Amino acid sequence: MRRVLYVNWVDYLDPERRGGGVSIYQRNLMAELAKTPETEAVFLSSGISYDLRPGPPRWEQTRHGPDTDRARRFEIVNSGVMAPAHHSYGDPAQISHPATEATFFDFLRATGPYDAVHFNNLEGLPAPVLRLKETAPQTRVLFMLHNYYPICPQVNLWYQERRSCADFDGGRACVHCLPHRPDRRVIRLANAVAYRLKCLGIAPGGRGFDPLFRWGMRLFQRLRPAGMAAPADSAETASTFATRRRVMIDTLNAHCDAVLCVSDAVRALAIGYGIAPERARTCRIGTRESEAFARTAPRGPLPGPDGTLTLAYLGYMRRDKGFFFLLDALESLPAPLARRLRLVVAARRGEAEAMIRLAALGDRLAGLTHLDGYSHDGLDALLAGVDVGVVPVLWHDNLPQVAIEMHARHIPLLTSDMGGAQELGNCPEMVFAAGDTADFHARIAALLAGRIDMDRYWEHARPPVTMAEHMAALGDHYGWR
Repeated sequence: MRRVLYVNWVDYLDPERRGGGVSIYQRNLMAELAKTPETEAVFLSSGISYDLRPGPPRWEQTRHGPDTDRARRFEIVNSGVMAPAHHSYGDPAQISHPATEATFFDFLRATGPYDAVHFNNLEGLPAPVLRLKETAPQTRVLFMLHNYYPICPQVNLWYQERRSCADFDGGRACVHCLPHRPDRRVIRLANAVAYRLKCLGIAPGGRGFDPLFRWGMRLFQRLRPAGMAAPADSAETASTFATRRRVMIDTLNAHCDAVLCVSDAVRALAIGYGIAPERARTCRIGTRESEAFARTAPRGPLPGPDGTLTLAYLGYMRRDKGFFFLLDALESLPAPLARRLRLVVAARRGEAEAMIRLAALGDRLAGLTHLDGYSHDGLDALLAGVDVGVVPVLWHDNLPQVAIEMHARHIPLLTSDMGGAQELGNCPEMVFAAGDTADFHARIAALLAGRIDMDRYWEHARPPVTMAEHMAALGDHYGWR
């Protein structure tokens, strides 16, 4: 029997649907491994469950959420490192918290041994947990870079929620990166209340108590302090962040068999920040969405017979995802081009200003559709009339799930030159400089003029990775083949 332990900060069956694309990926992994009786997969989360009365860290079988996979889902309660990363920003416990480390290694002794331990993240755990080969030398240790947490304490190299960070200035940039530092005491209390309620079944999806849970959490959010201001700059605080980065990188290089990078762009960035080239290996994630590739066909020549294009933006109304850049670019697009575009936006409603701008944009375009979010079950219908997917990210987005979802349905992608989305289409003519409105306009003009050969696009595009293919690749890293 082969055994593998997966680690992430939040349960992959979390009823609040936290964890974004990583949770989707983890659910897919667990479902795929359930098909192979010779493999046992176990999952551990950490950093969000706490007791109302502060106590030492402990591990337990996950007591809340759905009953699915209950026997193989565990969590550390009262971790010394809160998750996600913003909740423990600048906390030295991220690089050392002996009590949490001892709890993690006790969990390994009690539930192991494991052939492989696959860390999807370190949020919620101190870095020394990676040193597990010191007690389990035969275990393969893998760390997957879904974000940049080991390098960046707020995970996405996005400075002050407004621009990509290329230089942390010896840690000084980190001191002033977050507009507000969250009050850890308040967050821990909120997590403790939520944990107690969820264990009683009072949680999203739990025994009909959804309204009570939502009302209680809204009340708590209104009563809690907005946050504490970031501390003044000093050599000591800057040194703390510089030390954090150095320790994280050194620990990955010293104790991981491989640092798995979900795209070539991520690998290049990781090596640039100090990950040893022999450790950093591209491992493109698999997805259940890949099955759509076999049952769909490339769209015809673009634009269509009526001379128009339908673009789609999926995801979040966030600056780092490029949503506001997209608004800027379409608002300033020459009118003759704008009148030949339709836009589908599938994203949860944003702030009032964003919604006003989006509505006004509809007057400039040939058509505008906004959906308040979307489900994976509805993707086929949502994307049925879409000609081009737009992924205008302004940060080094490792490999957006939304890009894979559209690509798997043979929708060509117009992407920025940051992150891994551009590697799916593998077509320089469909890539624009991130944040460059003029370059975006030039790509739109080329599409509307029919100057981009879609047959050639799909000849060079990378087929999406199936879950079976991905598990075979992981098996190589786990030492199973």
